[in-house]
Amino acid sequence: MLLDNNRRNPSDIKPSEITPPEVFKQRRTLIKAAGAMTTGLWLPFHASAATASLDAKKTAYGQEEKLTSYEDVTSYNNYYEFGTGKEDPAREAVLFKPAPWTIKIEGAIKQPKTISIEQLLKLVPLEERIYRMRCVEGWSMVIPWIGLPLKALIDWAQPTGNAKYIEFVSYNDPRQMPGARMSVLDWPYVEGLRMDEAMQPLAILAVGLYGKVLPNQNGAPVRLVVPWKYGFKGAKAISTIRFVEKMPTTTWVKAGPREYGFYANVNPQVDHPRWTQSSEKRIGAGLFAGRIKTRMFNGYDEVGQLYAGMDLKKNF
Repeated sequence: MLLDNNRRNPSDIKPSEITPPEVFKQRRTLIKAAGAMTTGLWLPFHASAATASLDAKKTAYGQEEKLTSYEDVTSYNNYYEFGTGKEDPAREAVLFKPAPWTIKIEGAIKQPKTISIEQLLKLVPLEERIYRMRCVEGWSMVIPWIGLPLKALIDWAQPTGNAKYIEFVSYNDPRQMPGARMSVLDWPYVEGLRMDEAMQPLAILAVGLYGKVLPNQNGAPVRLVVPWKYGFKGAKAISTIRFVEKMPTTTWVKAGPREYGFYANVNPQVDHPRWTQSSEKRIGAGLFAGRIKTRMFNGYDEVGQLYAGMDLKKNF
């Protein structure tokens, strides 16, 4: 990854550099005790908050897929605000407080707004969608997300004709997020979509997985899920949504423009400079399981029309 001289390549940073060993041991003992607390904190409005569950209509999406286990989904994560190691977020996010929570809606809309998680979940009924999720590093998962179409929020926000893109800004608090104290990325984390991509029915705002509220390490209380794109497009703990006229400069594009493009569509024909994108390893499939051939748009062929006429090797 191309970083400036004041930043270090995330792959060069050891977890021990992020958290002192004594703190690591203390937090590890807290994980089980605090797990229920962290999932229940942000859902006082829900009738079943005590069991940290979410009611959602099951959809036909991904019913033929074999799910990645809840343990793997919640313990193997990319979430740099809580560290650069895959196991860091589950450990470091234990004491993160995703409640109370509001999202600022700004930019090219009729008037600025603020929406709470309670209000967000009242826009439309929640749905459970089983999606294949592909990470740029060559691994993948199948996750039963619970959420609502991003389109529902867009319709509520009432963007003007000047809104060509939608920008997502993640919450940034170095006091709660030890990874945000390091200069590995330019904080806060920013992602973006074209408006027609954001309106595509597959794009959702996820608030849960496996029937439970979203764990802290997976982006609580609300995150973006765009299943035909690589996982880094999934902004977590969204605090601001901004409608803009020009393509936003997203975090990974800023950090490594030769390696991470704005579109980030799953495309097996475009290799990352440091590894192939033609195949993937399904997490939890077993030590001797073979690699899976990567499918264009992660197999979600219905989104192909969004990019008709575009050079997807240039616009990666």
